[in-house]
Amino acid sequence: MRAVVQRVDGAEVVVDGETVGAIHGEGLCVLVGVTHEDTAEKAATLARKLWSVRILEGEKSCSDVGAPLLVISQFTLYGDARKGRRPTWNAAAPGEVAEPLVDEVVARLRELGATVETGRFGADMRVSLTNHGPFTIVVDV
Repeated sequence: MRAVVQRVDGAEVVVDGETVGAIHGEGLCVLVGVTHEDTAEKAATLARKLWSVRILEGEKSCSDVGAPLLVISQFTLYGDARKGRRPTWNAAAPGEVAEPLVDEVVARLRELGATVETGRFGADMRVSLTNHGPFTIVVDV
């Protein structure tokens, strides 16, 4: 699994003009990609990492300050544009594999005590955020 994690001062996801997920104030906006060999165990590992990674103000984690997370599925994180001009998506898991694993990340975060908002799997989403820093990292598990 791969996650692009941004420290934000608010973020939201809009689908068809409707806000489907939003966080306000300090938190993390997390784009999650799934590849073919990912498992529920990797989803749990990613959730623990997201909950405890110390990238908020003052080197704090979401678990330290109760900051929310906005988790959004994004198969394009496994796009490959090394050859030619058109990326391939061969490394991205198909929706029927990816969706339950993204849901597992969200469920595990909530079990840890996190407040989690989400996008809508497979939808044409509009994501808006204010990146604080800017601060962006990639987490692979």
